[in-house]
This record gives sequence, structure tokens and C-alpha cells, in this order.
Amino acid sequence: MSAGIATASGVAEILERTLAGERLSDENALALLRSRELLAVGRTANEIRGRKTDPGRVTFVVDRNINYTNICSVRCEFCAFSCDPGDIRQGYLLPKPVLFKKIEETLALGGTGILMQGGHHPDLGFAYYDDLFRSIKARYQIHLHALSPSEILHIARRSKMTVPETIRLLHKAGLDSIPGGGAEILVDRVRHSLSPRKATTEEWLSVMREAQRLGLSTTATMMYGHIETLAERVEHMRRIRELQDETAGFRAFISWTFQRDGNRLQEKVAEETRPTPFDYLLTQAVSRLYLDNVPHIQASWLTQGLKIGQLALAFGADDIGSTMIEENVVASAGTHFTTTTEELVHLIRAFGKTPVQRDTYYSQIKVWE
Repeated sequence: MSAGIATASGVAEILERTLAGERLSDENALALLRSRELLAVGRTANEIRGRKTDPGRVTFVVDRNINYTNICSVRCEFCAFSCDPGDIRQGYLLPKPVLFKKIEETLALGGTGILMQGGHHPDLGFAYYDDLFRSIKARYQIHLHALSPSEILHIARRSKMTVPETIRLLHKAGLDSIPGGGAEILVDRVRHSLSPRKATTEEWLSVMREAQRLGLSTTATMMYGHIETLAERVEHMRRIRELQDETAGFRAFISWTFQRDGNRLQEKVAEETRPTPFDYLLTQAVSRLYLDNVPHIQASWLTQGLKIGQLALAFGADDIGSTMIEENVVASAGTHFTTTTEELVHLIRAFGKTPVQRDTYYSQIKVWE
């Protein structure tokens, strides 16, 4: 079937084959993204979601996103958060006592993990992270989900270490799992324009491959709605699916739309191309169909708002993400949605599902019957 705009009958044929167990091809995934058959694609994604996870439950995690530094030498076009090295007015590196207080606050709220990411600080090598992670683990029982692949690559280069050695020693120091940050779109045409100093597609994937070979669980992400084409969104998902076929190390996929305020990229992306909630839901639904080997799809209420985050639970998502006790990067780009455990429980119940608090590995912590 042509990857042009599929007819309703063409979409129905693709979805029927997918429900029968046929793997979605790149061509057909592109046809679905180009279609306007949101409800049909969403229903199928929801059916597949129900086959992979308990259809009566929706999970979430209580954790905190700690951005330990905003000093970064990469200067990505889409980033409104980072500061150049030497910016003594706005640049920061959080001292240990501040980090420890944030962790204590997280634990007091019933949190089980921290997501810790920052910039490519030119002065921070392996010794800094080794000491920091050991200090955290000596004081607290908390899951350390930290350092995007591009950060790990930066640490390895800064410390003249190999990537496998860097990951192995960071894991020994306390790193429990690796988030999928910095993926954006895993197509080098896009990456060369958005973040030419950051990890290439192959470098990002190679860090994840090494981490997964060493037994670390990871997540995968996609930030879209800027300069990429629909075909490049599919290519991004293909690279994730191929690595998952090889290693089975991704536990979840999270996609979100480009947040345009306060960054250099906003001038290059026309307002009329901003993804709508329709586009978001369709992309998420297609990701559930295409990524047949990834266990979980997470809704992005943080960028879409709680109402769309709730609606996303009907379009292939089985998880509504984190309470996100703290978040700075998306907020810097002008998006300021917040929530609480109580609010997520209410949203999930109102959707007719049972709320389940999980940990980073998707193990059950608490059920609201």
C-alpha cells in the first residue's frame, strides 16, 4: 500500500492486519500518521495495549526530576533551560546539601526514585558522578534513574574512558537505570540541525546498547513537532524497535511535542506547524502499534496537560507517567503543568481504571481499589 494519505478502508486493512499479529511496516506506519482516522487508530492501539498490560489498570510513579546543573556546552536549538559555561549570573551546579534535601522531600512524599539529568558541564568528569552517586546511595534507599546517553558520552570523553567502562563504573557507584533523554529524533539530518555538538544517532543507540548489555534497564523517548518529517518520526521509532529486537532493554516509550517558548528553534518552526492534541494522540497511538516489542507506552501530561494526558489513556498508553514533583526543562520552554498523587489517582479513576503506583521498574507499590 502506498504511504500517501490512506483511505478509511486502507487504514482499516492496516489495522486489521496489525490486530492479527502482523508487524507494522514503516510504510504503513507512515500511512497511519498521514491519515485522519484518529479514532480507528486509537481503538486499535487501545486493544493492543490491553493485550500487553492489564486493561483495567493504569500505572504512575512518584518521583522527582532533579536537574543538577544547567551549565552546558552543547547549545541545542530547542533548549530554553541551559546556560553557557562561564555564565555566573544564571548558571548553577547544585551542591550536595541541596540535592540531599530534594531527595528527602521526595521520600517524604512517598517517592521511590529520582530522575537526575543536567547539561554537558565541561568541568565535570567521572570522579564527580562517582562521588555524587555513592554519597546518595550511602544516605538513601532510592532508585537513581540518571544521565541521558549524551551525558554519559560526555563523561566518557571528558574522563578519557570507554563508554562500557563508564557505564559499568557508574552502575557500581549507584546508577540504577538510564533515561531516554537526548534522543529527540534519531535521524542525523535532524540532529545536525538541532544539536550538532550532541551525540549522533549511532552514538545515542550505542550507549543504550552497552547499558542494556550490562543489565541496566532504560527508557526511550521522542521529541517531535519541529523540523522532522513524518517519515523521520517513523525512522526514529524503527531505530528504537531494531535495538529492542536486539537487546529487549527498553521498558517504556515516551513521546512529547516540541515546546517552543524561549529557545532559538521557535524562530525556525512556524506556529501553524505546532502539533495539535489530535497530532499528539495519533502519534502516540501509532507508536503503540509500531513498537510491538516495547512493554509500556507512557502518556505525556507534562507537555499536553492533564486532560489530554487522561485522554491519551484511550490511545495506547497504559501509564500516565510521574507526579513530577519538580521539573525545570519543559517549564523553561513555557509549559507549566503540575499535578499530585491525589490528582492522578482521581484522573485514572474518572477514566474508569484502577490507579496503581509503581516503581521505576514497573513493580507495584500501591493499588487504589
